[in-house]
Amino acid sequence: MRLSTSNQIGTPVPVRREPFEPWPKSLISLHSRVFHHHGASHSPSTFRLALTLGSILHAWATAMTLAIAVGPSTRLTARSAPRRSASALFFLSLSTTSFFSHGATAQHSQRPLFSLPSSPLNSAICPAGLRSFHTSTPNSSTNAHFSYHVAASYSAKSDRFNAARNLFTREPFDPTESIFKSIRQCKHTKDKRKRAKSGQDAFFFSQVGTSRTAAFGVADGVGGWVESGVDPADFSHGLCEYMACAARSWPQDAKTSSLHPKDLLQIAYDKVIVDRGIEGGGSTACLAVAEPDGNVEVANLGDSGFMHLGLNAVRHFTQPQTHAFNTPYQLSKTPQRMLVQMAVFGGTSALSDQPKESSVTHHQVRHGDVLVFATDGVWDNLSTQNLLSIVSFSMIDAGAWVEKDGVLEVSHELPKLAQAASDQQADSSSLQAKLAVAIAKEAKETGLNTRRDGPFAKEVQKHFPGENWHGGKPDDIAALVAVVVENV
Repeated sequence: MRLSTSNQIGTPVPVRREPFEPWPKSLISLHSRVFHHHGASHSPSTFRLALTLGSILHAWATAMTLAIAVGPSTRLTARSAPRRSASALFFLSLSTTSFFSHGATAQHSQRPLFSLPSSPLNSAICPAGLRSFHTSTPNSSTNAHFSYHVAASYSAKSDRFNAARNLFTREPFDPTESIFKSIRQCKHTKDKRKRAKSGQDAFFFSQVGTSRTAAFGVADGVGGWVESGVDPADFSHGLCEYMACAARSWPQDAKTSSLHPKDLLQIAYDKVIVDRGIEGGGSTACLAVAEPDGNVEVANLGDSGFMHLGLNAVRHFTQPQTHAFNTPYQLSKTPQRMLVQMAVFGGTSALSDQPKESSVTHHQVRHGDVLVFATDGVWDNLSTQNLLSIVSFSMIDAGAWVEKDGVLEVSHELPKLAQAASDQQADSSSLQAKLAVAIAKEAKETGLNTRRDGPFAKEVQKHFPGENWHGGKPDDIAALVAVVVENV
């Protein structure tokens, strides 16, 4: 027996059958937007004690588990003997130390494969403890200049995954790109028929004005609006289009001297509310404004999420915002006809949060770091360790991270590997494209796998053990990846 899920606007409503297989009628309804909290919540001292007492047995057991579970699932194979040996050593270290470590060292270009945690986790940034590996000692020069090489891979819930077709890439800075005098002028260039075939999920990337600052992120439409005759894809795609236009036309229509992601989200949301072409709907959002000096500010509303990865480590992972189990924070717009009906007949209004309620975090990136923004179609099916394994293996296999004398470091070839073609066609050969495709492909396959329990299945089993839910959760998927390159 499997539990049916349905995206919901606020309070639970009866669920509908999913198209992938027959679902029992008498099952509880869920919002289908749960976020799995990887691992139990323990203090850092508990984990240090556990590592001290059982490091050898844990290393062996975890390495064997990772070889069986993660290796086959990622379907990635080493292409050369040096990388093959480096990967074996790397994943043994990854399983035992780095995933539980602080994730930061005093060296900018080197990280020991077998380093132990030297300081407790930053609980102020990530209360869940294990969810954060944030460094409090940035190792980037204030004079450094960073660029963010972005790609996105996506797939609608009902579509087959097509890596070549469902791909987006852009150069970090394009001086030939059109400059718009207003957000409205920019929005008029957006053609609904040319939107990415990502279902109710959406994403965006834009340089900020004429600067080398970049803005990018994802949005996940709330599917429960379909039951009210509203297409939530219009809301999420419209929100991303307005965020891209607000960034591109900056500082036009601006009320502040500098652009922050929370402000960008507010501008876009205000535009969606007054846009008559968007009847209604709702969405979560996770976005960033990335500066050329390496400062990245992230705003997250709901259960889409962001992960900051460095050499052999997860440096930060966003904490999902939820009102209750399976009910994330979400922006929404109620159609006028529904407002009239509620005024006449009464009824419960749709759940609606505000951009100002977004959780904001600040990060200092380094050369060779990877930033992942994704909707819950990824996070419901892949754990933090799954993502770390996929990204780390892909970076090593591509030659972007290399192992020398037991130390993992950023390859001198990284700028070349991250270079994407400047034409309108997506460049599948770029490093960021390979990373985005690897993540989206694995999430898609796991979502359709009835035997592999992902984070969503484990969360349902914890809260509703009687439902006997197993396997993945089919959903729309959008994964946006930014590879950080320091320009010398």
